[in-house]
Amino acid sequence: MSELRSLIDKEVEAIKNIPLDDSLMEAVNLIHSKVHDLNGKVVIAGMGKAGQIGMNMATTLSSTGTPAIFIHPGEAQHGDIGVLQSNDVLMLISNSGITDEVLTLAELAKNLHSGISIISLTGDRSGKLHEMADVSLITGRPDEICPLGLTPTTSTTVMTVIGDLLVVTLMKKIGFTKEEYAKRHHSGYLGKKSRGNG
Repeated sequence: MSELRSLIDKEVEAIKNIPLDDSLMEAVNLIHSKVHDLNGKVVIAGMGKAGQIGMNMATTLSSTGTPAIFIHPGEAQHGDIGVLQSNDVLMLISNSGITDEVLTLAELAKNLHSGISIISLTGDRSGKLHEMADVSLITGRPDEICPLGLTPTTSTTVMTVIGDLLVVTLMKKIGFTKEEYAKRHHSGYLGKKSRGNG
């Protein structure tokens, strides 16, 4: 049990050490400007475990008033990039900041819409992805609790928390209400609860 508690403590410590600066509010304001003022959407992409985090972020944003979709970086190279519009915000996730497929997607997006806005979610400011982004959200590159130091564990935990911060801050900025929530959650427990039936 003590070993499990130690693993939990390491994850909690990583969350507490998320670098907090103006970048989160810059990302929120950028998304608000493009999505809520100009009727764009957030398009999120990432490979592997980072992609799974991106899918969760996209569905959570959509269900809380900010239209978002996930696009697979590989499929984007085979035509799916056509979903991008000039008033969208492209959010790219890569812990290393050097994931080939993600960097290629950024280049293709700029080629399609030269002025498209990019938000990166990455470990630190040393990778190329940070250089390509208008705003960078930084995880602090915590050590993974994986005994090999390889499997995305702590890094994906921190990414999830940053995604939650982004969602909640956007909800507050747009004044998202329980009534609006109910419109997006017709079925299930949360749908009933949002309508006062749960």
